[in-house]
Amino acid sequence: MSYLMKGFKCHSPVMCKGAGSLFKAHTLKNMLGINEQQFKISRASSQLSSEKANSYNYIIVGAGSAGCVLANRLTEDSQSTVLLLEAGPKDTLLGSKRLMWKIHMPAALTYNLCDEKYNWYYHTTPQRHMDNRVMYWPRGRVWGGSSSLNAMVYIRGHAEDYNRWSREGALGWDYEHCLPYFKKAQTHELGPDQYRGGNGPLHVSRGKTNHPLHQAFLEAAQQAGYPFTDDMNGYQQEGFGWMDMTIHQGQRWSTASAYLRPAISRPNFSVAEKTLVTKILFQGTKCIGVEYVKNGQRKKVFANKEVILSGGAINSPQLLMLSGIGNADDLKKLGIPVVCHLPGVGQNLQDHLEVYIQQKCTKPITLYSAQKPLNMVKIGLEWLWKFTGEGATAHLESGGFIRSEPGVPYPDIQFHFLPSQVIDHGRVASTMEAYQVHVGPMRSTSVGWLKLKSSDPNDHPIIEPNYLSTERDIWEFRQCVKLTREIFAQKAFEKFRGPEIQPGNHVQSDKEIDAFIRQKADSAYHPSCTCKMGQPSDNTAVVDPQTKVIGVENLRVVDASIMPSVVTGNLNAPTVMIAEKAADIIKGLPSLQEKNVPVYKPKTLETQR
Repeated sequence: MSYLMKGFKCHSPVMCKGAGSLFKAHTLKNMLGINEQQFKISRASSQLSSEKANSYNYIIVGAGSAGCVLANRLTEDSQSTVLLLEAGPKDTLLGSKRLMWKIHMPAALTYNLCDEKYNWYYHTTPQRHMDNRVMYWPRGRVWGGSSSLNAMVYIRGHAEDYNRWSREGALGWDYEHCLPYFKKAQTHELGPDQYRGGNGPLHVSRGKTNHPLHQAFLEAAQQAGYPFTDDMNGYQQEGFGWMDMTIHQGQRWSTASAYLRPAISRPNFSVAEKTLVTKILFQGTKCIGVEYVKNGQRKKVFANKEVILSGGAINSPQLLMLSGIGNADDLKKLGIPVVCHLPGVGQNLQDHLEVYIQQKCTKPITLYSAQKPLNMVKIGLEWLWKFTGEGATAHLESGGFIRSEPGVPYPDIQFHFLPSQVIDHGRVASTMEAYQVHVGPMRSTSVGWLKLKSSDPNDHPIIEPNYLSTERDIWEFRQCVKLTREIFAQKAFEKFRGPEIQPGNHVQSDKEIDAFIRQKADSAYHPSCTCKMGQPSDNTAVVDPQTKVIGVENLRVVDASIMPSVVTGNLNAPTVMIAEKAADIIKGLPSLQEKNVPVYKPKTLETQR
């Protein structure tokens, strides 16, 4: 349980009409002696009627964090028909969340991070600046996408991230145009205010354990001179405080729970699981539908308004390239006919890298005992019965954001604190009473790319994040280790502090810290920016600020891949916001806007804290 425990539903006639119509035409031809010309006309019209029956206004590819939002919002208009296609399975079994507890029990999250059933299970190229390590990248392949696999941390990023997006060419995506969509999506358990939403589908809550180690962490951060912030998604991100989580009534609140299930009974909505989209279909440069494989059969379905890609930062650029949109030279080498030369597809790959600083705990209060078989059973049974107890949280309940050095205008380092020890993404069981902080830089200067390995849609693309390729990134990680050690050395941890497990007291010099980072840093699972939003005049941009793919018609991308640059924090909340905002754009509605909402600025930039 994480740190604790280790078919179409269609409402419109679909795909069997074509063959039936042709068979009838063929029979009539034989019976009535229709001449060949008339038969050809009859066959063409029957194919047209077949295509019409097999068409929707909108086809959304990917039932993940963005796709579920779009499906819900676009089907609010009863005149719009929507088909949502997901490569993975449903997130329930026989309609039950309890039977799919590995997804819905918050504490069970590492099960699916390490299971190919609900996970694309990607790996990067060997990282030459990290001792040639191949990095593991889990990505959701299930209803809810990565919101069904993630650690449920709800972080929006900093206001300046969105103002930067606007400067980078994503006009209309500054903070005053994004904040209203964060609020529209959200119901915060503490109620609405200038920053929080009060009646959106996405339920957000605070941790309930009040664990003494969380208390010690927040106290130690203040003893080190950092401020306490009562809402890192509100006025003041900078500082340490209690984290918001997408957990509702003790259950993971993914976008499948928040957006997909409430819409599923709408007569204008169809959804399919275990359906791999292999190609976008074009007439010239006009997108007309998609090709997909389901149950081993290759089929086509058509969109008379738009196709919207919401596959995420790996799958969306992969599908564009498989369909002939990308760098023309690369596509030609693989024998893929070029529809549109768009060299930015798959470029600009950004992610957050993090490392675990671990300390032995001298008191038996960590989650170590909860991972013993009998206790796991007890915790599991309580959750299955009442959705309460230690199974009802992901335990990442406190955290913070700080600036790495004087002169940095807003936070560039993030902390998640956990009263437990995680080894190898949770794939190896904890061995002792320990606590840890996940820490990493937020705006690394290393940028990577992804490319097709082949023209086979089943082949994972080549993923090159290019981690730690700049001196600045190496320096920031050094700071992460030093600043974390300083917090762990404060008085608040005195009664809990045992020896340092990781990096270990033998790691002290800059050279030793750098070596530790190369050996132990890992992805925070935040890939983004591979279909960058920008101005059509920017040859690295893939979509325009309306989320339309540049150079073709009737095709959009709406997911974390369209971020111009990675935000300061976790990516799920911003991805939901992107989809909420894009839904209004697609509907032709004016953007919501909230002007002059105050945002904290440090009194001076001459000091680091």
